[in-house]
Amino acid sequence: MSLETLAAGALTALTRLVTGVRARWPDEAPSTSPRVYFANHSSHLDTLVIWASLPATLRARTRPVAASDYWDRPGLRRWLALRVLRALPVDRSDGCGKREALRRLIEALDQGDSLILFPEGTRGDGAAIGELRSGLYHVARERPEAALVPVFLENLSRILPKGEFLPVPLIGRVTFGAPIRLGTDETRQAFLQRARAALIDLRNR
Repeated sequence: MSLETLAAGALTALTRLVTGVRARWPDEAPSTSPRVYFANHSSHLDTLVIWASLPATLRARTRPVAASDYWDRPGLRRWLALRVLRALPVDRSDGCGKREALRRLIEALDQGDSLILFPEGTRGDGAAIGELRSGLYHVARERPEAALVPVFLENLSRILPKGEFLPVPLIGRVTFGAPIRLGTDETRQAFLQRARAALIDLRNR
């Protein structure tokens, strides 16, 4: 068993222990087909919680999308992101950086991997859900057959508030909703509003 495999198991167990997270799938059971999990963003724990909440067979084929300027740096952070989580580092800059990022996301889906995205683009307060940026739409436009799974994360901003390093002993929860897909002739604005509404619906359950 490789060091990365051992680290992944330890990280999964630690994440579940620290957050007490409970995963819910109220609409349908997890699927092994490539999917795009898109979630609200309020804590540094968000990526780990979604990843650790997936069944092991899905977790092994699910790649968080990570900003290369933060995660792709020499050291432990880079090793955890790229070797343990198998994160997909992308350039957040404008212009050709965004086009290259989209190409890499589509390539990962075509290879059978699932992705974890945070389309708000920045961390919120854990309650309100901001407007979604267009990246999710561009992925859906390139692969309209792809299942896009809304994920609502609850309490994580309270477990690890912004600027803090030690977690608060509270119970987190992650709810996986029913997949959505880009509709025929659906505009970017209409699609992003519908995707945001799917997150709000999970929050209100």
